[in-house]
Amino acid sequence: MRRISSQMNNMDTQSNLRLQESRLNRVNNQIGSQQKIQQLRDDPLAAGHLVRYQSYLTRVNTFEKNALTLSDQFSLREGYMNDSLDIMQRIRELAVTGANGIYTKDDMKNMATEVDELLKALVQNANAVGADGNALFAGTNTKTTAFDIELGNVEGSGIPLIQNVRYNGNIDVNKVEIDENKYLSDDNVGVRTFWAENQQLFGARDASAWQASSDDVISIDGVEIQISQGDNIYAVVSKINNSEAAVKASVDPIRKGLNLSTTDARQLWVKDVKGSALFELGIVKDASQKPPYNLGDGVRVSGGSMFDAVIAFRNALLAGDQESIGGRVLGSLDMGLNSLVTSIAKSGAMYERAQLNAVRSSKVALDTTQMISREGDLDFTKAITDMKMLDYTNQATLSNAGKMFNSTLLNYMR
Repeated sequence: MRRISSQMNNMDTQSNLRLQESRLNRVNNQIGSQQKIQQLRDDPLAAGHLVRYQSYLTRVNTFEKNALTLSDQFSLREGYMNDSLDIMQRIRELAVTGANGIYTKDDMKNMATEVDELLKALVQNANAVGADGNALFAGTNTKTTAFDIELGNVEGSGIPLIQNVRYNGNIDVNKVEIDENKYLSDDNVGVRTFWAENQQLFGARDASAWQASSDDVISIDGVEIQISQGDNIYAVVSKINNSEAAVKASVDPIRKGLNLSTTDARQLWVKDVKGSALFELGIVKDASQKPPYNLGDGVRVSGGSMFDAVIAFRNALLAGDQESIGGRVLGSLDMGLNSLVTSIAKSGAMYERAQLNAVRSSKVALDTTQMISREGDLDFTKAITDMKMLDYTNQATLSNAGKMFNSTLLNYMR
């Protein structure tokens, strides 16, 4: 029930005027911000959808940016790898020429000069840096020079030449998110890209009676493997073979030591993460040494890098050793070429995948933007029509109120 009083008309008029002004102000704010929802209570369901869509759009834009950044990195690295492939092909041509037996030692020394320059160019490519100053082939250790060279005297040369190339990076791989919980590996490990042969490690220590004295953790090619107390050498071999590491383990039938071999061309990194299992097996030195230069003194190693193959070829030319060039050296160069072609193919495949993800993310971002527009954008035609109607209603209310309360002080002065 409403109470009838002399103030009822005035109060109703004032209340309606405030309500009309509030509605008009809301429409004006919508037009000014171009957003339909000014407060959550305007449309709680649409507001909830809008927040989720905007959050998803931000993530999708990040995925697209990540994919494009990876594409740039893959493309840049592929350019250096293609140049390195041209260098290796030229070196192989010289190896075939030098192995045919018709050249004198002086001719072969002249050929060695070109091979040495090609070796320097190969190291230069391996030490390439991107536009951001990060090393392209150093794993995640991007602020260092990927490969260092060691100079020394070589028989047949009067000046110091490159004797060894050492890797300064690591074998860690960045995983970049390119979709919801989907990652693309940015594999830029130099000892995989510029490695020629499968590496093998042959332990010299008899491990037939060995047992783990505690629960240890070892790392094989970056994969951590749990060693339980009481495990023997055969249990360790089984765990390594069943792990995700691209390594096969075995027990030497003669020496009874632990043998490790990579399944593709790469340098093998091994270390004790917890405990001393690999140290006790004679594979690594004490924990203060870091891979890949932490192998035990008695461990025999086979399989080298492309730099090792080129250095061996140059030294054979300087020594006039045609037999080595036509056999071991040429075989190592062929394996280096095959490994580099595989790396280029992998880089190209990763580039294509990154591009496909960038295109898909761009389309998803467009679709999500349309959903955001549907939930949150203002219908200008309807908003302007509503504003005109509210303004007309407000003017009509003011006009009627003026006619209802037209008494002034002058009415009492007659």
